[in-house]
Amino acid sequence: MFVLIIGVVAAILALAILYPGVQLAMAGGSVFYVVIGIGLLLAAIQLIRRRQSGYFLYALLLIATFVWTIWEVGFDKWQWIPRGALLTFLGLLLSLPPVPYGLKTKGKSVALLRMTVFVIAVLGVVSWFVDPRLIDGELQPQTAQAEPAATGTPAYPADDWIAYGGNNFGQRYSSLSDINVDTVKGLTVAWEHHTGDLKTANDSKEFTFEVAPLKVNGLLYLCTPHNIVEALVPETGEVKWKFDPELKPSTFFQHQTCRGVSYNDSSDFVAAPAASASTSIPVAPAAPATEGTTQTQPQTQAQNQTPQVVAPVPATLTCPRRIISTTVDGRLYALNADTGALCTEFGENGYVNLLAQMPMLHESSYMQTSAPLVTKNLIIIGGSVSDNYYEDNTSGVIRAYDVRTGKIVWKFDAGKPDETAPLAAGETYEANSPTAWTTFSADEALGLVYVPFGNKSPDQFGMNRTEEDTQFVDALAALDIETGKLRWKFQTSYHDLWDRDNPSQPTLLDLPKDGKNVPAVIMPTKGGNLWVLNRQDGTPILPVSEQKVSTETDVPNEKPSPVQPISSLNFTPAPLREVDMWGVSPIDQAMCRLAFKQARYDGNPFTPPGIGKPSLVWPGNIGVFNWGSIAVDPVNKWLIGTPQYLPYLYQAYPRNPDDLNARLFTKEGTNPGNENLGGPFGISILNFRSGIGLPCNTPPWGEMVGVDLTTGKTAWKRRNGTVQDQKILGYSWPIPLPMGILAHGGTLTTAGGVSFTAATLDNYLRAYDMKSGEKLWQARLPAGGQATPVTYRGEDGKQYVVIAAGGHGSIGTTLGDSVIAYRLN
Repeated sequence: MFVLIIGVVAAILALAILYPGVQLAMAGGSVFYVVIGIGLLLAAIQLIRRRQSGYFLYALLLIATFVWTIWEVGFDKWQWIPRGALLTFLGLLLSLPPVPYGLKTKGKSVALLRMTVFVIAVLGVVSWFVDPRLIDGELQPQTAQAEPAATGTPAYPADDWIAYGGNNFGQRYSSLSDINVDTVKGLTVAWEHHTGDLKTANDSKEFTFEVAPLKVNGLLYLCTPHNIVEALVPETGEVKWKFDPELKPSTFFQHQTCRGVSYNDSSDFVAAPAASASTSIPVAPAAPATEGTTQTQPQTQAQNQTPQVVAPVPATLTCPRRIISTTVDGRLYALNADTGALCTEFGENGYVNLLAQMPMLHESSYMQTSAPLVTKNLIIIGGSVSDNYYEDNTSGVIRAYDVRTGKIVWKFDAGKPDETAPLAAGETYEANSPTAWTTFSADEALGLVYVPFGNKSPDQFGMNRTEEDTQFVDALAALDIETGKLRWKFQTSYHDLWDRDNPSQPTLLDLPKDGKNVPAVIMPTKGGNLWVLNRQDGTPILPVSEQKVSTETDVPNEKPSPVQPISSLNFTPAPLREVDMWGVSPIDQAMCRLAFKQARYDGNPFTPPGIGKPSLVWPGNIGVFNWGSIAVDPVNKWLIGTPQYLPYLYQAYPRNPDDLNARLFTKEGTNPGNENLGGPFGISILNFRSGIGLPCNTPPWGEMVGVDLTTGKTAWKRRNGTVQDQKILGYSWPIPLPMGILAHGGTLTTAGGVSFTAATLDNYLRAYDMKSGEKLWQARLPAGGQATPVTYRGEDGKQYVVIAAGGHGSIGTTLGDSVIAYRLN
């Protein structure tokens, strides 16, 4: 009876494998799935007939499949799963003592199958200790001392965490060492705070809690997805004050998040002479613009006048210490850091309207999602536009405001890069200019702010870009802090058609070169390159080369670049092959292999999107690195990163030229897409996944790496995270298999030699040994930890590690509203 049941199951499985297997073979792919299907069907027929030969055929099938698996992928246990796990499991069932009873013939076939299953099981155990992706080494402490760099370096964060990246160098490093490799296992929850700010039906799908709090002025400051700012007691999590800017929710927001607030201490500020009052610049009211309107902001400065702070400042500030924040709907505001009250001398009753003088405003088409950069005197911000919603978008202008008055000081618009003075009355910023949406970094000793520009929307079509656009698309630009003038720029990709934004806050540190410390900036990118440049002039510190790439496209008037730049320090994945396709069974693996053969893929990261069939883009637009950036140990010159690897399928769809605003896609469902309303093409961007929702590329989908920045060499590499909490056919997978998973968030490094990250999709905060990458400690989170941990010392003398755990709406982690602090017992 048992043999009959298993035989029927095997026959059904055989037919399910044969169907995609035949299609794959006809598409020029592997024929072995046909072999599996036929062999399994023959074995199933004999098992249904209760013949001993069914066991013999099944044993031969297992042996052949195992040999084929070793030939294709070696001893990578995770790649064994789709090829042989299901077949081995059925073989194990057939081998159980009661099952063979009742066979009509006798022989040695049962013993052969049992021996085959045993050998495969033993080799499976051996393979558990083999990982071809692993680099098992150690980072070495820096011992040689180079001459100091010419530029000053701010103090490393210790008791406080004063800016989004710890300081304006964006290092995400703390010099605290109470929590170290020996003590970290003693971490326990000190307190947990619930903000109460949860997703509603009127909110964006991408509703995310990604904040990295500040600890300064004796308080812990954070913002929520609705841009509510809270001040907590750092030792207890008790709410000291709360401010709600009353963001109006909208499902049209492409991103609804607040990654951080900023802080300024002007308690020692001396006001400018009152005589400057005659040249003050009025600021428009803070009310958001309505769709289809253009707001203006009257000013009296001439276009070519050198920008400067000219507005009078009260001799006594109502906010000597202030929190600077923004709203998703385009407002900039300042709060008294002690009380949470609006700073009335800032802007118009505490607000600056960032939509003023912006062109091409559609509903919710301009957003603020990243922490503003605050220097001693200025607030410097970019902005995010609704990528690929519209062909005509608002401006990507970069603006600097006086931190005390909210008056605009300068602008840098990539559409008119040589004109940095504030706009005159009646003028507007340049429509469709490239944007910089992430947090910036600054070296105030050098007088430079580092702006990572992204692509120009629509991201996948470049035929209408101007010469100015081309210069600044995907460029890292160094601007003069005082004037906004361009000092240098470095382009990280050419003619971007893949949404290869520079999404990360640049990281600044000094690196030894030729016996001297060179002021460096590191720019992580979605393509996987880590550009290591001299931050004084933009020249490469680590080598840069160019590679030839494909240019053929069926999109009219598109001209892809024939070359792309490559950094010697990169985590760009190796080209995908058919054998790299994955699944949990031969069925979905064969389907992924078939989809791979049917897509266009030119074997490099720059396969142009096309019309006729999907183009496989690897890595996809979520990027190898994203807004979480990297973290460094600036003392030992180490870099800790969490690269991730997911492919996407891009396909362009022509729009009827007689109706350029007609929708091409369903908003949800099987064919979502980016409309680019008003343009000739829409674009479909889909995760390259199997029928059960798992990535088609073999794991790891996320790694953690340790790099020696003095040499540019990777000392260690580990799979990062598990597949726990992942949905398979709608159900969460409960087993924490350490396959390496997507990490969407940031990392913290410390002088204690411990790195913390909570960005993985399996709802954990983890601590790693920075030298070796060994996992030292982990804690289960109540929701997704798609944020960056921070650390500080409390008034009780203890070191705390804090993480926001509220999940991410688009990548499917558990939503919540927790802020959790850990400390040693």
